Amino acid sequence: QVQLVESGGGLVQAGGSLSVSCAASGRTFSNYAMGWFRQAPGKEREFVAAISRSGNSKDYADFVKGRFTISKDNAKNTVYLRMNSLEPEDTAVYYCAATNGVSWNRTPLLRYEYDYWGQGTQVTVSS
Repeated sequence: QVQLVESGGGLVQAGGSLSVSCAASGRTFSNYAMGWFRQAPGKEREFVAAISRSGNSKDYADFVKGRFTISKDNAKNTVYLRMNSLEPEDTAVYYCAATNGVSWNRTPLLRYEYDYWGQGTQVTVSS
């Protein structure tokens, strides 16, 4: 069982930067692939970024490539999402997710591939 708690959301102006974090419980965090998803009001939850169990593979949605960076610190049981050049369209609740049901270097992109979810953190980008 893994429990995930996001933090770091907030209000930022367009063009600014923000980092969100996701702290995981459990002693085998390094065995989990981690992902970030987001959900804007009235929209489906969508994939943002993922990092493999090994930490060697990363994947991003096209709309955040070059702006967002996912990273994982196994010693701190934490996954991060650094967001630069934020746009009002990035406004959403950001959720982290975890799974150990994929191969070592795979980056799961689909919601159903994840077993555990955090409660979300709000990111609001003003124009």
